[in-house]
Amino acid sequence: MSPHSLNAIIAGASGLVGTELLHQLLDHPRFNHIYALARRPLSFHSKKLHQIIDSQLRVIAWENDQPVPEYGFICLGTTKKKAGTNQALEAIDVNLVKNVAISMKNLGVKHLFVISSLGAYKHSPSHYLRCKGKMEQALTALAFEHCVFVRPGPLKGERNNPRKDELALQRIFETIHPIMVGPLKHFTPIPAEDVATSMVKLAMACDKQHLQPITIISGHHLHAM
Repeated sequence: MSPHSLNAIIAGASGLVGTELLHQLLDHPRFNHIYALARRPLSFHSKKLHQIIDSQLRVIAWENDQPVPEYGFICLGTTKKKAGTNQALEAIDVNLVKNVAISMKNLGVKHLFVISSLGAYKHSPSHYLRCKGKMEQALTALAFEHCVFVRPGPLKGERNNPRKDELALQRIFETIHPIMVGPLKHFTPIPAEDVATSMVKLAMACDKQHLQPITIISGHHLHAM
């Protein structure tokens, strides 16, 4: 492992995975400066943390002498129920994520790690999964040195605003977990903390040049990490 310190920027730090990820980045000895791009101030306090607040998650002002974040993490996403319409969901899951990724690249991010979804595919009959697939395609085209898409199955954890569909799925999967083998293992619920840990481990693998330029990690492979 190289001894130099690392700097990172994260968008979506108030979400289920993003909160866990921010905690881990702040606690990690290799990361020295963490920029959190958020719509409103976060209730985190650390000498490492620098908050960038903008209602549209834009980076409007940047001083040239600020440490450059070479690592970017995007943990943004919504549901149709929360967004209201298919168009509103796509505006967040595709357009907003792409715009944030562009901002990160302009700041100097070389290695990008993004929360997607198991089953993401640009031609999926599911609008949600189709949006995730379009997002992955758009970010791949931005040509980061490394672009890593993390595709977890159902997430376990406590949200500030719990999603009823996730809670129902968790109860179902807990019941059928003993028979989930083969491809079904990808759908095993995974704690948000474990997803965040996997993202940090992937960043460390990237630092040691152990990743392909485009990497997709899905389902039970996250458990294995």
